Amino acid sequence: MQITNSTRRWGVITRAIHWVTAGILLWTLGLGIYMTNFVSDPLSQFALTQTHKSWGFVVFALAVLRVLWLAVAGKRPTLPGDTPAWQRKAAHASHILLYLMIFLMPLSGWVMSAAAPIQDLLNIENKVFNVLVLPDPWVPGVAWIETVAWWVHYISGITLALVLVAHVGAALKHHFKDRDDVLKRMTTG
Repeated sequence: MQITNSTRRWGVITRAIHWVTAGILLWTLGLGIYMTNFVSDPLSQFALTQTHKSWGFVVFALAVLRVLWLAVAGKRPTLPGDTPAWQRKAAHASHILLYLMIFLMPLSGWVMSAAAPIQDLLNIENKVFNVLVLPDPWVPGVAWIETVAWWVHYISGITLALVLVAHVGAALKHHFKDRDDVLKRMTTG
């Protein structure tokens, strides 16, 4: 079992961080869509929002861990030699966009919650799993910051979903059409 990365495959730690992040991220995106579009009861929506925020924090922590691990793990697998230049550029751009959105989503969610005047009015702390209290630099709340953060969160959510579809589509294309080992590198190593 290979722990660190090489130019041929991803190590077990990178793969574990990738799949755990992917699972939590997809679940959190789904929960966000569900709670904002299909739950009308304010108390139920509040409880779901607290869960959504907590798992969003976990996604952020895993993203930080992944970036730190990639800095330590060093090498990265290269794309197959016959991959066209435009696909290499597209893969690079999509990975940058994925990382950007994975950081931007939780940060904008935190800013939106921390800046919400209603949160301070009701004396609600931003907590992760009702344990860790997140900082609140906007007391008593700033509505325009909450609004801007909401738009950033919303647009980055749509962007993230679209880039994820492209990411999964590209991985499946490599596996089923190109019949190379790009997907296997992230699944079985």
